[in-house]
Amino acid sequence: MAEDKKTKKKASTKIDTSESKNQGPGFGIEKLFLKDVSVEIPNSPEIFTNREAPQISVELNNAAKPLSDGYYEVSLQVTVTSKQSDETAFLVEVTQSGIFKILNVPEDGMEMVLAITCPNILFPYAREAISDLVTKAGFSPVVLNPINFETMYMQQKEKEAGAAKKAN
Repeated sequence: MAEDKKTKKKASTKIDTSESKNQGPGFGIEKLFLKDVSVEIPNSPEIFTNREAPQISVELNNAAKPLSDGYYEVSLQVTVTSKQSDETAFLVEVTQSGIFKILNVPEDGMEMVLAITCPNILFPYAREAISDLVTKAGFSPVVLNPINFETMYMQQKEKEAGAAKKAN
């Protein structure tokens, strides 16, 4: 029986890449990476004696750029600022990036993939990095709430349409 297991061959399938080009849309994650990180505590060590509740603000930016045929780099920059009174307790900035392979997506759908789908994949990683960095900086963890990138995209499009309408 042991010999039977050794002599069995696995079936292999070859994919014809010319056929795959004529297929429907394709999406793949090639690489996820932390592109940039910054932690600032401008008022340390005095800020650690302040017992006032912090005011947290979050800023998001998304950027995408083509790399080569079908490959795109998408970066999600998240900046978290904490203030106590008028003093900055900390400022943490993370740029989480990914390289995505996107094939056979119509031109009108590409913008949505880059502005919604990719940031949805990147955000949990950026969120984890923010929480870890804030904790390592000596503060209570900051856990960011989930973000609806589709709603943000639609709001941006409405804003752009309103600005274009005013310009005419």
